[in-house]
Amino acid sequence: MEFKFTDENFNQEALESKNLVIVDFYADWCGPCKMMAPIIEELANEYNGSVKIGKLNVDDNPATAQKYRVMSIPTILFLKNGAVVDTIIGAVSKNQIEGKIETNK
Repeated sequence: MEFKFTDENFNQEALESKNLVIVDFYADWCGPCKMMAPIIEELANEYNGSVKIGKLNVDDNPATAQKYRVMSIPTILFLKNGAVVDTIIGAVSKNQIEGKIETNK
């Protein structure tokens, strides 16, 4: 199951992680975000233990979304050693996300 990131736990759970971290910035009302939800969950299960994959609700956690200048959703950030190493904006295929995981792992 995907991890739930919040403004409160983001530094510890995302920025201080030793593994690659993938954060899906979404909102409950966003159609493309709903399309991405099963893909994110599937990847979280497949990469469990080697890559931390989770979601951050931009409506409930505006500080983190603002910090990373998330202007449209879904936005997927790839973080490694506390820094953004890649970004995907918009709904994409599972294969596209997997390709970025393998490139940045």
